[in-house]
Amino acid sequence: MIASGRTPTGWSGSFPGWLSWGTHHGRDAATTTRSSVSTTPTPAGQTADSRASSQVSVQLYTVREALADDVAGTVARLAALGFASVEPFGPLALSDELASALAEHDIAAPTMHQRFVGSDDDALDALFAAAAARGTRTVIDPFTPPDRWGTREDVEAVAAELAAAAAVAARHGVRVGYHNHAHELQSVLDATTAFEVLAQRLAEVAPEVVLEVDTYWVAVGGQDPVALLQRLGDQVVALHLKDGPATADVLDQVALGRGSLPVAEIVAAAPSALRVIELDDSRGDRFTAVADGLAHLRAEGLA
Repeated sequence: MIASGRTPTGWSGSFPGWLSWGTHHGRDAATTTRSSVSTTPTPAGQTADSRASSQVSVQLYTVREALADDVAGTVARLAALGFASVEPFGPLALSDELASALAEHDIAAPTMHQRFVGSDDDALDALFAAAAARGTRTVIDPFTPPDRWGTREDVEAVAAELAAAAAVAARHGVRVGYHNHAHELQSVLDATTAFEVLAQRLAEVAPEVVLEVDTYWVAVGGQDPVALLQRLGDQVVALHLKDGPATADVLDQVALGRGSLPVAEIVAAAPSALRVIELDDSRGDRFTAVADGLAHLRAEGLA
């Protein structure tokens, strides 16, 4: 995590230093069962015949336990599945070890997750310089707490902090974005979700700030992800694609095409957006779920 007021640097820490960073996803990563990410080689049936479109990515948080054991080997497995792009997170995203593994397999990281809202200019400057050096051009804040979404004034303050970060990022040729969870959709202000209030405010004060819509958390938040994407339009540059019964229990998440979300309709509502496959957790093996999710996108002509 890039904590508020702290300068981000290249990461060289141990496993707990970034695995627990993922608590913003709605489940304490320290409680995740390591068996949900297998350490066995990718089965031959999961190996891609060709690389996926560069418009398809995978959020590395999905395979965080495997990364903690073996960064290079995990990246190699994702490459074997056919991924040409990934979305790193937290201190791992800024590590030389990950950069080397991605370069070895010619995998891009067009987006990354870093918590930066509310950080000072020095911390922002260091973060965006590091992101640019690794070829990442969109840095997305994945979480701000629910107590920042209760009033219009709260949301406008978040927008102002994103705008301030965007001004620093622009000096490095980088843009910033925001990723939602359920609470931004559950908070409704004068008949408009707080997330849409944010989008409206950003359009006024910082149109360069973009949105990454986590379509699963939209559904958990009680909103229709297809309708939301249609309302947000070109502000959306990336999607988190997940599937399941749209419950808050992340263990209920499954491979794309095996749950209740209308994946094809979601993609059609934001056809130019980056399609990032993710599972926050699962009762099954997440490498298998990622492979099956990519296969589903391919079968639908979306990868």
